[in-house]
Amino acid sequence: GGASHFAKCITYIRERSPSTSIEVLTPDFLRKHDAWKIVAKARPDVYNHNIETVPSLYLKVRPGARYYNSLNLLHQVKIFDSSIFTKSGIMVGLGETKHEVLQVMDDLRAAEVDFLTIGQYLRPSARHIDVDRYVA
Repeated sequence: GGASHFAKCITYIRERSPSTSIEVLTPDFLRKHDAWKIVAKARPDVYNHNIETVPSLYLKVRPGARYYNSLNLLHQVKIFDSSIFTKSGIMVGLGETKHEVLQVMDDLRAAEVDFLTIGQYLRPSARHIDVDRYVA
């Protein structure tokens, strides 16, 4: 499956260029139990899984995904191997409140996530959700 492909890529790069830092950006693997572990066992330097948005917007922004499953995935990686940096990202400008963003930051910190990126949502096409506002 997909997790095995990530692991093979990590192994391939490590064998050919041991000094290269490797960051993977993974999906939630459709909530397949322990798929994340296949990737983590390959020891990327950074395990990234983007939360994307606040819990109240999940059904609208990430249908089929679950906020707490994504949060748990990141925490499980850190529990499995604390030397692997964990990272996540969220988009702003979708209708979230400042309080909700701060809560996501608290949740990620509680899950021992090391890095967070916050970026402005930009509507990629007419089929996608409208920008609610531009956050400065």
